[in-house]
Amino acid sequence: MAETLWLALALVLVLEGLLPFLNPPSWRRVFEKALQLSDGQIRFFGLSSIVIGLLLLLLFAP
Repeated sequence: MAETLWLALALVLVLEGLLPFLNPPSWRRVFEKALQLSDGQIRFFGLSSIVIGLLLLLLFAP
């Protein structure tokens, strides 16, 4: 199980690194817009990510 967790973390890092590598100006704009969001909006996006991730785990985990 630990190996699967490390593989999942590695995949997240690869996916997170694609946008700044391929299109740095767009990545910068995303973070500039994120700085303008309220704490509640950021929490909503975080919670949404958690829920979607858990649903995907439930659907695709063996």
